Amino acid sequence: MVAFPFIFFVYPSLSSPHPILKTALENDINDNSKIMKKLILSLTFLFVVRLAFAVEGMWLPLLLGLLNEAEMQSLGMKMTAEDIYSVNKGSLKDAIVQFGGGCTAEIISGQGLLLTNHHCGFGSIQQHSSLEHNYLEDGFWAKTLKDELPNEGLTVTFISRIEDVTAVALAGVTDDMDKRLRQSTIDKNLEGFKSSAKKEAYEDIMIRPFFNGNQYFMFVTVTYKDIRLVGAPPSSIGKFGADTDNWVWPRHTGDFSMFRIYADKNNLPAEYSPDNVPMKPKHFLPISLDGVAEGDFTLVFGFPGRTNEYLPSYAIEQLADVLDPARVMVRDKTLAIWDGAMRADAQVKIQYASKQAGLANAWKKWQGEVLGLHKTGAVAKKQQYETDFKKLVAINPKFAKYQNLLPQFEQLYKDITPYAEAKAYYDEILGSNVEILRLAGRFANLLKAYDKNGAPGMADEIRDLKPWLSGFYKNYRPEIDQRVFAAQMEVLVKKLGKDFQSATLNQMLANANGNYDKLAENMFSNAIIIDSAAVFTMFDKPMDEIMRLVVEQPICQLVINLRDVYTKNITPKYNEYNDQIDNLQATYMRAQMEVFTNKKFYPDANSTMRCSYGQVQGYHPQDAVTYAAQTYLDGVMEKYVPGDYEFDVPARIRELYDKKDYGQYGENGKMPVCFLGSNHTTGGNSGSPAIDANGNLIGLNFDRVWEGTMSDYNYDPSICRNIMVDARYVLFLVDKYAGATRLIKEMKLVHPKKGTPTPPAPKKEKGAKPTMKAQSGSLRPEKLEKE
Repeated sequence: MVAFPFIFFVYPSLSSPHPILKTALENDINDNSKIMKKLILSLTFLFVVRLAFAVEGMWLPLLLGLLNEAEMQSLGMKMTAEDIYSVNKGSLKDAIVQFGGGCTAEIISGQGLLLTNHHCGFGSIQQHSSLEHNYLEDGFWAKTLKDELPNEGLTVTFISRIEDVTAVALAGVTDDMDKRLRQSTIDKNLEGFKSSAKKEAYEDIMIRPFFNGNQYFMFVTVTYKDIRLVGAPPSSIGKFGADTDNWVWPRHTGDFSMFRIYADKNNLPAEYSPDNVPMKPKHFLPISLDGVAEGDFTLVFGFPGRTNEYLPSYAIEQLADVLDPARVMVRDKTLAIWDGAMRADAQVKIQYASKQAGLANAWKKWQGEVLGLHKTGAVAKKQQYETDFKKLVAINPKFAKYQNLLPQFEQLYKDITPYAEAKAYYDEILGSNVEILRLAGRFANLLKAYDKNGAPGMADEIRDLKPWLSGFYKNYRPEIDQRVFAAQMEVLVKKLGKDFQSATLNQMLANANGNYDKLAENMFSNAIIIDSAAVFTMFDKPMDEIMRLVVEQPICQLVINLRDVYTKNITPKYNEYNDQIDNLQATYMRAQMEVFTNKKFYPDANSTMRCSYGQVQGYHPQDAVTYAAQTYLDGVMEKYVPGDYEFDVPARIRELYDKKDYGQYGENGKMPVCFLGSNHTTGGNSGSPAIDANGNLIGLNFDRVWEGTMSDYNYDPSICRNIMVDARYVLFLVDKYAGATRLIKEMKLVHPKKGTPTPPAPKKEKGAKPTMKAQSGSLRPEKLEKE
C-alpha cells in the first residue's frame, strides 16, 4: 500500500469550551466561507504531519476543511470541502438524507428520486406485499408517478446546517458536578437555546453530544413525510445470498430499492396528499458509468448509528468473551427454527421475512465482531495504548487527576459483568426472540395502567394496543413461536445463576416434569392472547373482567415474574455500575484528548451526519487468501442454485447473462456487481452513497466484511472493509432487467474519467424557496453528461 500524508489534529482540553472554534462559528454561522477561513487561520498552528497507511474515522462534514481536506485530496479527491458541505449553495450534503430514522438514502434526480438499500426499504415492500401481489418475491416497479405507493410513517430528513454549540451547552458546568446535576444543567442551557435558535418554520432543531458529552453540535433539519415506493428488485436479487452471504465477501447482492420524496406546491414538507408533487432538491448525485479501479478515492456520506472507539480494554474483553457470545447463542436457536419454517411454507416466508432479516443481521455481525477482535489482538492493542497513557500521565503533574482512571475501570467492569451478562440474556429472550413474551408484556402493561390511572388509564392503553396487535397477529404463527419458547426457556434456566432465576418459571417447569416442550405446550394451550379473535372479543368486556382474564393467563404470570426478577435483581446493580462507567468514560475521553496531543480524534458515531473516506481496496483476511475489490455477474451464476431460498436467480437475469446483454453498464464483456472500500462505516450507513473523486455516485454502501465488523470498537486497516453495490449494476437492473427506462431518463449519467466537460447546470426555477430550490447535480467541470 502506498503511504500518504495523514494530518493529526492537536485537540486542546475539552474541560472548557473550545474558544477558537466557538468564536469563529458564532460570528459567521450563515457564511460558510468565512467560517472556514477563520478556522483555518486560527488553527494552523495546531497541525502536525506524518505518514500513515490507514484512513479511519467518521468525520463531521462541517469540519472537513479544517481537519481532512488535504488528506482527502492526497487520496485523489478533486472536490473541495465546500463542495461536500456548504450552507450557501447546493452541496453533497443536500443530496443525503436519513431514511426512516435508521438508514441513509441519496437523491439521484431532480425529481426527488431516492436510492437506498433493499433491506432499508424492506419493511415498506413487505407492507405492500401479499400472496396475490408478492413484491418481495416478484419485485415492484411503478410504471408512472401515479403508481408510486405511499408509506404511512416513513420519513426522510435533510440537514440544513450544523453548528458547534459547546459553549452554550456547557455554560456553568464544572468538573465536580455529578452526572445528574451536570446533565440537568446542560438540558436547561439547551432548552433555552433551542427556543431562540434561528430556523425556518419548516425546520427543526436537534442537538447531540459528542466525545462523551465533552462537545455539542446543533443540527438544523428538514423532514419530509410523503415518501413513496418507486421500485425494488425481487428478493432473489435484493437479498441474494441472504444469511449465508450476509457480512461476507465476495458479495453479489443487488441491495437497493427506490423511493421518491413528495412535497407541497411550494416544495416544502407536507403530509401525504394526492395533490403533492415530486420534491425538487437543492442537489442530486450524478451517476458515473466509468466504474471503479483499485486505489480510486471513495467517500461514504451518511448517518452512522453507533460506535465506541475509545473504550478501555476491559470493555472490549467483556464484549468479545461474554456479551456477544451470549447474544449469538440465543439467536442461534431462534433463527434455526424460523429458517426451517420459512423454507417449508411460502406464507411463513412472507410473514417472517422482515423479522428474520432483522434478527439475523446483528446475529452474524456479532460473530464477525468476536472473530475480528480476537484476530487483530484488539484487547492487547488497547492495553498497549493504556500503558502509553499511564506513562504520559505519570511524568506530567498536571495529569495527576487521571492516575486512577484505569484501575477504577478494571474494578467496575469486573463488578458489572455478571449483571451485564444476565441483562443480555433477558433482553434477547424477552425483547427480541420469543414473540409471545413480547405479546404478554403488552397485556401486562394493561394491569400497570390500571394500577396507575384506574379504568380510564386501562382504556387508553387498550386503545393504543389495538393497532399494534393488528400488525402483530398479521405476521404471527403460534406453532413456530411455541418451539422458540421451549428452546429459550431452557437457556434462561441453564445459563443464569440462582440470583437471576424466575421462581415462576422453575415451578412451571417442575409441573411439566422438567420437559421444556411440555412446558411450552402448557403455556400456549392456555394462552388466550395468541388468538386474535378471542382477544378483540375480550376487549368488549368490562374492565374487571379483562383484568381477570389477563391475570389468569399463565404466560402473563410468567412475564410479570420475569420482569420482576429483571427490575429487582438485575437492573439496579447494572445501572449503578453503568452510571459510574459512563461518568468515568467521559473523564477518560477528555483525558485521552489532553494526554495524546499528537493524535487526531474523531467523534464516535451517534446517528448524525458523517463522512468517511478511503479507497477502493481488496484485503487479505487469512493465510493464502487474498480478495480482489470487485465482483461480477459471473459470481452470481457460480452461486446459482435453482429454486433455492438464498441463491435462486431470476430467469431474465440468466437470459441477459447468457447473451452478455449488459448495455452501456458492462465493462469489458462483464457486468460489475459489488466492490470493496476502506471506508469506516457502521449500522446507519446502510444506503449511504459511495461517491467518487468528483462527486458522482459510484455505488451504494450496504455491508461490511465479516472479519471487520469489529470496526465499531477497533478499526483495523488490514481487514476493515465496507461493501458496496456497484452503481452500474443498479442501473443495469433498473434498465435491462426491469425495463424501468422512465427512471433512467430522470438520472444524470456521466463519464468523469473520459475528459469531456459536463454541460452547464440548468437555470434556476422561478418561484422556488431559496432554501429548497433545485440545482444541478454537478459539482465540478470534469463530469460528463450521459452518452
